[in-house]
Amino acid sequence: MTEALNLTANIQDADGMYQLIVDMHQDLTEEESLSANAKLILLLANHIGDPVVIAEATSIARGDTLAWREPSKLPKH
Repeated sequence: MTEALNLTANIQDADGMYQLIVDMHQDLTEEESLSANAKLILLLANHIGDPVVIAEATSIARGDTLAWREPSKLPKH
């Protein structure tokens, strides 16, 4: 069963979660950080397991990233 991507805040300790991700990069080179990010993304995508949800998330992430070239075009979600 496919469910929509949850865009509602769903992390009880957002600051703690952010710190975990920041700490993951400690003492890594830029290349190692990119590799660690890719591995984390693949692990989480596997956990989610729904290709429709992953496609929606990748589309939003890419669109938001490209929109930073023109901030007035940033999507509202």
